[in-house]
Amino acid sequence: MKNNSPVRITMVGGGSWATALIKILSENNVAIKWWLRNKADADHIKQFHHNKSYLSDVQINSRKVKVCTRVRDAFKDSEYVILAVPAAFVSDALDELETRDFTGKCVISAIKGMIPEKNQLVTDWVSEQYGVPTSRMAVIAGPCHAEEVALEKQSYLTIGSTDLACAGEVAKLLTCRFVQASPLADIYGIEYSAVMKNIIALASGITRGIGYGDNFQAVLVSNAMQEIKRFVDAVYPQHRDLSASAYLGDLLVTAYSPFSRNRTFGTLIGRGYTIQSAQAETNMIAEGYYAVKSIHAINKQYRVDLPITEAVYQILYEGASPVAEMKKLQGKLS
Repeated sequence: MKNNSPVRITMVGGGSWATALIKILSENNVAIKWWLRNKADADHIKQFHHNKSYLSDVQINSRKVKVCTRVRDAFKDSEYVILAVPAAFVSDALDELETRDFTGKCVISAIKGMIPEKNQLVTDWVSEQYGVPTSRMAVIAGPCHAEEVALEKQSYLTIGSTDLACAGEVAKLLTCRFVQASPLADIYGIEYSAVMKNIIALASGITRGIGYGDNFQAVLVSNAMQEIKRFVDAVYPQHRDLSASAYLGDLLVTAYSPFSRNRTFGTLIGRGYTIQSAQAETNMIAEGYYAVKSIHAINKQYRVDLPITEAVYQILYEGASPVAEMKKLQGKLS
């Protein structure tokens, strides 16, 4: 930071994860422009300094955070852009922007999903649409739930990038008294693992909803780690230790935690809810719902053995019975 001037950051998104990241970043020397689409939400934050819709106990530091409703204004003069909207809405959120709006910026994806229909990672889509060099992109991985950040519980983040120096810059911004962030040179392995762990969390929730216990879930999650490794190694072969917290840790917290929206969504499906009623009940986007369709489509090319992913796909998109599909899955696990 030159002359002790604050680092200029744009935050795109108004949900729980965006709010948690605002809280983390505000611990450091930053100036944040926070873009929210909803004017009523933006006005509420300006007046009362908290997000009434998500993590409402988090106090927003108005000296460091300016709320914007025009996305181009939010991008002006920033050094870093953090994308924290559901993957299905990224295109819509950035629709007004052009390549020049991204020039010179480091773009960080806090999104653990894929662009629907295009079946693209968010980083690949941003690079393609706006010409951002891969070396100036990063992803944020857990294990870290927004709700625990709000409570200032000790948490850990991993920042992935093809450029370790870029990852290191972002890790410094996201390190504070209750969060440790570390860099890792594996943007694609981290991003795909983050996508797939949401699918596994759906499966974990479905089995819980049906009535399976801890014994089966332990087998499910250990097999899931092998499934993720097979897929990631096929799509982006690179030496990586999938027992690291960015991979295994993120999978565990998402598959087991009651804060996991994907696990909650899956539990409702296992209990017999329709997709529409489960979405209405959770009132949040379960990224795994869209991601499983994308991974299913991508895997037509790679033909990797993904029995858990396939079971979730059959339940959510082909109308298969959760009970019958999980019964079939039992014989494929070890």
